[in-house]
Amino acid sequence: MLKRCTSKFLSSACCSFMLFLPSTLHGAVLEEVIVTAQLREQSLQDVPVSVSAMSGEKMMEAGLNKIQDLQAYVPNLTMSENGIGTAIYIRGIGSGINQGFEQSVGMYVDGVYYGRAQLARAPFLDLARVEVLRGPQNILYGKNSIAGAISIITARPSDEFEGMVSAVYEPEYDEQVFDLMLSGPVSDTVGLRFSARKREFGGYVENLTLGRNEPHSEEETLRLKLVWDAADDLTVTVKGEVGAFDVLGRQVEIIDDGASNSSNPLFAGRTYAEITDDTQVPGVLAIDSHDSVRNNYQDFKRSSNGDYSFNDTLNFTLSADWVRDEHLFTTTTAYVAYEYDDLCDCDFTAAEGFKLVLKEEYEQISQEFRWMSPLGRDWEYIAGLYFQKNELYFFDSIIVDSDLIVQLLNAADATEGGARGDRDPNPLATSPEEIVGIGDAGNAIANLTSPRNFNSDSMLGSGFMQATWNMREDLRLTFGGRYSYEKKTGSRKFRFGYLDYSERPFGETDTVSAISFAAERHDLKGERQESQFSPSINLQFDFSPDIMTYLTWSRGFKSGGFDARSNASPSADPVPQNPNAPADMNPRPVLIGTFEYEEEEAESIELGAKMSLFDGAAELNVALFNTRYDNLQVSVFDGTLGFNVGNAASAITQGVELDGRWQITESLMLAGALALLDFEFEDYQNGQCLAGQPPTAADGVNCDYSGKTNQYVADWAGNVLLAWRAPLTDTLGIGISLDAIFTDDYNPSQNLDPVVDQDGYVKWNGRIGIGALDKRWDVALVGKNLTNETIITYANDTPTSYTIFGSKGHYAFLEAPRSIALQANYHW
Repeated sequence: MLKRCTSKFLSSACCSFMLFLPSTLHGAVLEEVIVTAQLREQSLQDVPVSVSAMSGEKMMEAGLNKIQDLQAYVPNLTMSENGIGTAIYIRGIGSGINQGFEQSVGMYVDGVYYGRAQLARAPFLDLARVEVLRGPQNILYGKNSIAGAISIITARPSDEFEGMVSAVYEPEYDEQVFDLMLSGPVSDTVGLRFSARKREFGGYVENLTLGRNEPHSEEETLRLKLVWDAADDLTVTVKGEVGAFDVLGRQVEIIDDGASNSSNPLFAGRTYAEITDDTQVPGVLAIDSHDSVRNNYQDFKRSSNGDYSFNDTLNFTLSADWVRDEHLFTTTTAYVAYEYDDLCDCDFTAAEGFKLVLKEEYEQISQEFRWMSPLGRDWEYIAGLYFQKNELYFFDSIIVDSDLIVQLLNAADATEGGARGDRDPNPLATSPEEIVGIGDAGNAIANLTSPRNFNSDSMLGSGFMQATWNMREDLRLTFGGRYSYEKKTGSRKFRFGYLDYSERPFGETDTVSAISFAAERHDLKGERQESQFSPSINLQFDFSPDIMTYLTWSRGFKSGGFDARSNASPSADPVPQNPNAPADMNPRPVLIGTFEYEEEEAESIELGAKMSLFDGAAELNVALFNTRYDNLQVSVFDGTLGFNVGNAASAITQGVELDGRWQITESLMLAGALALLDFEFEDYQNGQCLAGQPPTAADGVNCDYSGKTNQYVADWAGNVLLAWRAPLTDTLGIGISLDAIFTDDYNPSQNLDPVVDQDGYVKWNGRIGIGALDKRWDVALVGKNLTNETIITYANDTPTSYTIFGSKGHYAFLEAPRSIALQANYHW
């Protein structure tokens, strides 16, 4: 695979060089991109890291509202939302679905760590730029950034008073966005910037059951940023932000339900949709769900009884920069908090099966002290100390408040002659012949809840230092490391309860839940302490003033922790049975659960080059990388309702990343990026099996993924961007941009089920606008997904459809179809 990738890369590089050649015929020059990827302001072309940067202006023009929108423009970056979580991946590495995880891709806002998955759903507002750093970033960015880092920089107060209002209206999905920005000095030493956004979105998936479009979202964000020049050598920055983003419904639907019909003779080979829609067996069961349950194919229509997600966020940051003899000392204190309440109709159908409620509360306090030496000397340093304390509370519960599952389990139990093992046995039976039962296993879970309380507290302290030795004008050696010590405590209590969450007595509920939901009561506590040292060495060599090359070796870590979403303990007992019966009378399955997982490690090497071509008219950047991960943290769906965290033994991700810009003329610019990726699990024995697939791993429970790729990995992906701006009159101009985003096939499911493979595609976005040459105002049409591609962002097995009823099916989360919006901006 790597040989094929290298061949593709050389071909692409040659083509790019040929395209750049004509630019020598004119004097157009690219605008320099300034980033803070290494905490100092530098030209993007001087940073020895694979970095993609996008300005706030470009994001506003393209209608990018959050990180999930950004992934189209950053190859090898993937973000996906699902029913109960969010995941970010870079180069095929990310954290799975589990509230106990912090992200493998660290997110930082104005230098403050935002490691929780839910914060990645927060909307963008008034940004200066976003920088995406690929590969382990454990020294300067520190905590857990083992796959990469996303650095979000908010806009600062301006030197002169200015304001901006912006409005976006998209009629097809009833999207309305209103932005307000006011900025400028309020005195000789104080500057303020106020930003506000209100966004409403009507949704693009029709809920046939409720007669509404989903996801219907409402977002409100307010930010105030103050910069005070307290003295000639002291600057204080204060930022406060509050936000709320609430969503009704989800962009999810059943995309197939016919891969395997039920083998239960009671259901006569029906699919899950047919079973739950209308099954009448006198004296056994009577089911009549909403007819929309039969919509079991992909068409941007779903059947659901309703979902929601209500989110509130708060952050406060206080930082001070003090300059002393050209040395910069910075202190940053930050408070980050959020809470959310979710309801997931997690059978993803209109059938009154079960619901899942989720609630999370999080608080984080962090403090960083940093020192940066002056530039231009033989030795340059960045060093600092970092402290963080956070508290997490998570609650969730299955709710079975209808009789659908009850009836179906009773019917299945009676029909299968007790083969399921959850049939209510004669309590006095002492032989198999005496176990005739009455087929009432479902009664045991009528009005069932499964309240689970999870707590995790963490205290972290770390110190870091990075030194650069300017050996010659064209040769630099940078090395450093970060030492971290972290102490975590965790607890998880799982019970079975009534609808008011009061606990049920031990009994048949436990037997039925164990077999049907792979769940058992438990009360677990743990404490872990770990220390890590993350080193890095980087060598830079300038072949010429226009070509910089670098070679980097680094080792990264991501801390371990506690599993929030497993339904059983690591030492779960067999399913409870009649104590008077012989041991071989009924099946006695052993539940598989997890609680604590270990830290993961990465060792990476990257070779890159950054080239400025033809007197600054073009740039071409190349990075070749190879990263090995050991004890990779994975979250495996248990096939019913839980996720078990484990550490895959090892994986390798390697490939080539290419990006460039070409200022063809003063008015026309071409840009593009291409990523070739090869990912392989070297040894992964506890992967999720396909529905109905016999286990292939040595433990006889899971499946062996050794030699397989990972979800979201495409052999190649990239984009090509073309922008043209030209004057129409002395005061009026026109701007046209067209973006092509393309990818090869990939699989969006954790178990790599080929049924849900996402075919490769080319997605086109575009913008055409007119406005004042002084940028005072502009009006534009913004088109997204103009070719109307159907794109799956996450997929998995339909919960319980196979494990309870033997019928295979899949659900998927989908990107929006084509949309065209009217955008208007006014500046003063």
